[in-house]
Amino acid sequence: QVQLVESGGGLVQPGGSLRLSCAASGIRASINAMVWYRQAPGKQREWVAQINNADVTAYADSVKGRFAISRDNAKNTVYLQMNNLEPEDTAVYYCKVGGSLWWGQGTQVTVSS
Repeated sequence: QVQLVESGGGLVQPGGSLRLSCAASGIRASINAMVWYRQAPGKQREWVAQINNADVTAYADSVKGRFAISRDNAKNTVYLQMNNLEPEDTAVYYCKVGGSLWWGQGTQVTVSS
């Protein structure tokens, strides 16, 4: 019933930008905290950013100032704008409903020359 579908990943050069989307169904993103995580090969899952139902945002130190999380309630979609990308940002990016075990399938982001 609850489904999260990430999109927008791809291959980008260092310094480039991508905008990830997380389209939600079965829940309303406007009344739930929504969270972005990422996992690089051989590394543990890392919390990246979140936005709560009061539109308060928070970011990991590694992405603060470069990434921005936002939400479009009319589209029931959460976004992650990723600027000035670095090779260290290469990972599969997942969205999650806060306080739940509901995850999307992930979208691959590769930052490489």
